[in-house]
Amino acid sequence: MRDRTMVLLIAFGVLVADQVTKAMVTAWIPFNARLPVVDGLLALTRVHNNGAAFGLFADAPPGPLRVALIVVSVLAVGLIWAYAREGWHEPRIVAAFGLILGGAVGNLADRLRLHYVVDFIDVHWGNYHWPSFNVADAAITVGALTLFIAMARHGEADDPAGAALSESASRRLANLSTHERSSAEESAAEDAARLS
Repeated sequence: MRDRTMVLLIAFGVLVADQVTKAMVTAWIPFNARLPVVDGLLALTRVHNNGAAFGLFADAPPGPLRVALIVVSVLAVGLIWAYAREGWHEPRIVAAFGLILGGAVGNLADRLRLHYVVDFIDVHWGNYHWPSFNVADAAITVGALTLFIAMARHGEADDPAGAALSESASRRLANLSTHERSSAEESAAEDAARLS
């Protein structure tokens, strides 16, 4: 129960930060204007993103794309909530779920209310621009990366037999002569090729 509460609190914080910053940008920055923050690196802008994250599929027909993105967002929210209910107790995973959930709901709110998403962070190096994004996009990206890393590490920790086997095989391989070692390595490579 505590994990779900933390997921909701983090998601709510992301949602509020996302919607407040978008409202400020909409009120203070004219459409397509740019305000440099760090010259040659970072600017604030205001663009309306009809596509997916980072402007993907922006040229697709707007009606079907909008419906597809809303459906995907609702499914993502449902999936994250279902996983959060499983009771992951690792703080990084709880935080990741909260970030992803808050970001998904933030962009979904824009799509339902405005039919587009307000993007305003413009990261660039000279004339090379990363697609504009917002707080929700950043939260989803950080949450997804955190989740990926945490689950990868969790998978390693769940396989102590595999790790022990690997350690044991390494010790045996180190004790072999050069000729025996190359034969053993060739045998292992052949076994791996047959399995794939």
